[in-house]
Amino acid sequence: MLEFGQKTAAPAGDLVRDVTEADFMTEVIEASREVPVIVDFWAPWCGPCKTLGPALESAVEAARGKVRMAKVNVDENQMIAAQLRIQSIPTVYAFWQGKPVDAFQGALPASQIKTFVDKLSGLAGDGGLAEALDAADEMLAEGAAVDAAETFAAILTEEPENPRAYGGLVRAHLALGQADQAEGLLAAAPAAIAGAAEVEAARAQLALSRQAANAGPVAELLDRVLARPDDHQARFDLAQALHAAGKVEGAVEELLELLRRDREWNEGAAKQQLFTIFDALKPNDPIALRGRRKLSSILFS
Repeated sequence: MLEFGQKTAAPAGDLVRDVTEADFMTEVIEASREVPVIVDFWAPWCGPCKTLGPALESAVEAARGKVRMAKVNVDENQMIAAQLRIQSIPTVYAFWQGKPVDAFQGALPASQIKTFVDKLSGLAGDGGLAEALDAADEMLAEGAAVDAAETFAAILTEEPENPRAYGGLVRAHLALGQADQAEGLLAAAPAAIAGAAEVEAARAQLALSRQAANAGPVAELLDRVLARPDDHQARFDLAQALHAAGKVEGAVEELLELLRRDREWNEGAAKQQLFTIFDALKPNDPIALRGRRKLSSILFS
């Protein structure tokens, strides 16, 4: 399985630390060369600090290692406060690549704190998640479904609402012949990504997989269609059988021909089946692009 995300895998307890003059260089300056570090200058007697500190910690932990936080008690570390010209508290600095890149004073509402942390989170990139997703997709395309599933699952531990990883994990289970597990994953998809294109594509692939289990023999169905070209059910069944056999373009052509002959047959079943096939393909797949153009031509002619 691909290793990735070393910069984003820090345990929650390592994300927020009390820092002193003795370790400021290590925990802030040097650490910021790998991941942005937020420094909260506070004191026990500071009322707003008691609100801001926990809110910052929560936002940092929610970022899952994309930023870290150092808490500096100005009463005990006056030299650092003087060097950075801290005149009032709470004051927050953000360090990246050894230098301060952002700052604010006073307590902020949760929404502004989140915006501040999110902005910093983007400075260090995504921790290799994009590369991991590409690698997992390649594994799946090459038939290494187990490795792909493990990688997609690992990505989801980093970003539980990553739609590409979620859809990929469903597709990996389908490739392994585990349709029930795939269906369970789809049913449990987080609300935030349940309607995402990648998840909808996986849902369409599951539907096609279920159909494939009941698909008839291609040769027999082809003979039926050749003998009776207006047997719409036979043509529809032939399209399902062709798709189950991996002949996606052939399936699309049969469904388009059915539509040319009778757009409303079986309450538009051919059109719905085409949409399911298109949804299961990548948006830029040539079969999907050609098929959609031909479908539009038929429907609006």
